[in-house]
Amino acid sequence: MIPQLAITMGDPAGVGPEIIVKSCHALTPRLKAGEFRLLIIGSNAALEVARQGFGPDLDIPAVEPGGTWPVLARLQACPEGGRILPGILSIDGGRFAYHAVEQAVRLAQAGRIHGIVTAPLNKEALNKAGFHFAGHTDMLAHLTGAKSSVMMLAHGNMRVSHVTTHIALEEVPKKLTPERLRYVIDLTAEALAGLGLPRRRIAIAALNPHAGEGGLFGRQDIDVSEPVIAQCVAAGLDVVGPVPGDTVFVKLRAGQYDAVVAMYHDQGHIPVKLLGFNVDPATGKWDSLSGVNITLGLPIIRTSVDHGTAFDIAGKGIANELSLLEAVDYALKLAAARVGAARGIK
Repeated sequence: MIPQLAITMGDPAGVGPEIIVKSCHALTPRLKAGEFRLLIIGSNAALEVARQGFGPDLDIPAVEPGGTWPVLARLQACPEGGRILPGILSIDGGRFAYHAVEQAVRLAQAGRIHGIVTAPLNKEALNKAGFHFAGHTDMLAHLTGAKSSVMMLAHGNMRVSHVTTHIALEEVPKKLTPERLRYVIDLTAEALAGLGLPRRRIAIAALNPHAGEGGLFGRQDIDVSEPVIAQCVAAGLDVVGPVPGDTVFVKLRAGQYDAVVAMYHDQGHIPVKLLGFNVDPATGKWDSLSGVNITLGLPIIRTSVDHGTAFDIAGKGIANELSLLEAVDYALKLAAARVGAARGIK
């Protein structure tokens, strides 16, 4: 079975169309070799503008959901409205972002595709279009009926799962429950297996400075994390911690662990993005980035770029496609593992 992935365009006014076309151009040899097939879902009009500007030699024919698809094809997510201009927030941009993901989920649930790779959407446009979600993760949970999910960021050997993400810091200790922590650890171990990592060494980052310093700086690491870690070890998982947050990511980068479970959004995002963003010292601006957002706990495979719509550079030809290419590779690895597991292949 040849893996079939869908890339959803996100907001057509962002850099999605550009990085998709650039990625398709880079992936053409692999597609022609039969390694996998790729379906682009979004605005055909926006994709055509990007194709003419950044990949005029590409052939991306339009197809229907129930038809036969070539190795590279495009699928219209919903009817076109007014013209969507690069860098301009619009209701139509939010509408396309939602319906592209909706189409992709339906195809995944029907077994037509094996994984979804998402280009960035704009949360304001999404909500103005009447789809009241905080982003892709909430939307995917709603569309698939998933009760809970976990965000994992990946860049090189930096793989970081999160107990919490988009909540206020004052709420984080309340969300650090034994049940949630164990859920995140189990999904992280499962993801590492899906990525083909043999050891799956997981470190649990401490919530408090110095892991609470014996209770002087808080007891969550002692009362919640330590018992869960002990349970995991007893169950045969390779889990250590709590490891103080100021050293755990250095050890991860050094290869002492295969993943870290972070307690909150910035604790996990800062180290990954610090390493993933390449900054030009002459200008002080970042000129490229790498890194992938993987959603764990869904009944379908979903990976994503680790950046936003970048309205300020949309359509200018300077957007970097590296993160999207990495997201495609991660989706292929996870899809292969899931298909193999379904067939009983280890």
